[in-house]
Amino acid sequence: MINPPLSLYVHLPWCVRKCPYCDFNSHEIKAGSFPEKEYVGAVIRDLEFSAARFQGREIISIFFGGGTPSVMSVDSMGSILEAVDANLALSSHAEITLEANPGTADSRRFTGYRRLGVNRISLGVQSFSDDKLAGLGRIHNGGDAASAIEIAAAAGFSNVNIDLMYGLPGQTVAEALSDLERAVTFKPEHISWYQLTLEPNTIFYSKPPPLPEDDVIWQMQTRGQDYLVRRQYQQYEVSAWRRNDRACLRNLNPPTGRPSPYDKNDHACLHNLNYWQFGDYIGIGAGAHGKITDQTATKIVRQSRLRIPASYIDKAGSASAIAGDKQLTETDLILEFMLNALRLKDGVPWHYFEERTGLSPDSIHKQVEAAKNNGLLADDQEMIKATKKGARYLNDLLQYFMLQ
Repeated sequence: MINPPLSLYVHLPWCVRKCPYCDFNSHEIKAGSFPEKEYVGAVIRDLEFSAARFQGREIISIFFGGGTPSVMSVDSMGSILEAVDANLALSSHAEITLEANPGTADSRRFTGYRRLGVNRISLGVQSFSDDKLAGLGRIHNGGDAASAIEIAAAAGFSNVNIDLMYGLPGQTVAEALSDLERAVTFKPEHISWYQLTLEPNTIFYSKPPPLPEDDVIWQMQTRGQDYLVRRQYQQYEVSAWRRNDRACLRNLNPPTGRPSPYDKNDHACLHNLNYWQFGDYIGIGAGAHGKITDQTATKIVRQSRLRIPASYIDKAGSASAIAGDKQLTETDLILEFMLNALRLKDGVPWHYFEERTGLSPDSIHKQVEAAKNNGLLADDQEMIKATKKGARYLNDLLQYFMLQ
């Protein structure tokens, strides 16, 4: 087992309005209910408390997620990044992503984020249709979405992701393709394009809207994929598309053991790649989750923070803010590794399995051979990857690795 690359996730849980499909740990800002200064202080205390565990390990990426991180002031973001720099070893080539809602896009704020060192912005556009956005409960319209993309570019962001969803209530195939066509006109470096799903504990789950039939959604998916390929986007994960300036992915495990330099011509999301390649990540903030390898103790643990912001603020900086700390079993490791790795179109190298789980490939030999025999897993000695059939029936493929 080795210590894999290490990322940092910072959860900022407030948003202007809670969307009816959202199952994230997010909370609406109401009059007097946005303790921004107190929360930033808690995040910094959490970073200081956690840092000792990661001395000697370099942070290759930071991701500010939410909620809506773009409601945070530039000063707040600056304070957090200063604390990161003071307590952790941040790579000079680190990818630093901030999620933003187009309804909160502000040129002065975006310019400030960029000057702080944020070098990637992810815009939650979801659709360019005013009608569909209203149905999703979004605070922005199609014009706001287009404006936010332009504001990001003007602020100096040369690595922009556009989040889009398909299978929206009442959506036709033509409407789904129209959203993709509109997004591509801006030539974003990255597009995250995924199907709307009804998650438990959401308004949409308890009061389902009229969604398109399965065959219509399948047409959206296949025709959309064909369109993106024609427009020079390369799919590298189930829902992730990078602009195809160069047909390669970042190597997160070169011979030196250090992450390769950030390359502006390779637009795959470094932070998410580290998740999918079973890297490590620190989770800071209310409800944040982390995965940490302890090479010396030969174990991997999943850790989570208290979900309620007020409780987190009160306890941050101590062990009391940790809501869960679970060592992964062999069964957990096998499923979680495969759950992530098989999302990548080209898979991951076979040696990652042993290095990043501490398990021998022999432990899954029978399952691998069965999946290969059924045409779901590629017969490849170098890479663990799904076949085209396996990618289509990914849940069926993963069943082989759900050990009892």
